[in-house]
Amino acid sequence: MPVDRPSELMVTQEVPCISRCLEEARSLDEFSTSYKEVLNTSNMKKPEVSGVMAKADINPKSIHHAKKWSDDVENLYRFQQAGYRDEVEYKQVKQVDMVECWPETGFVKKLQRRDNTFYYYDKQRECEDKEVPKVKVYVY
Repeated sequence: MPVDRPSELMVTQEVPCISRCLEEARSLDEFSTSYKEVLNTSNMKKPEVSGVMAKADINPKSIHHAKKWSDDVENLYRFQQAGYRDEVEYKQVKQVDMVECWPETGFVKKLQRRDNTFYYYDKQRECEDKEVPKVKVYVY
């Protein structure tokens, strides 16, 4: 083979490489197919969910509006003002075990909204009488 014609030399060297690449691609395709068969998520062992999270996944069965103010209605008002249904949904979304409350009254002290801003609440009642009928009470 003459040395002054490197293009022919390159062509003859590239052809075996192409066929080798095609063979490798076929073997990779076979591997990926078997990999997909092996990675069947229905056969995988699912992690056990803690009691708090299992409780948090429960959806309410019914809903009604509050008629009269109470401590529970006050706390529901605070959760709903922050954009949550109630304490159950707050714990599920924020993945916390405890909600910060005032020790004197038991009312919610601080909540973090979904956009990560905080709502801070007073020790005293904040839900006025005219707001009570707007509070939704969920039954589980």
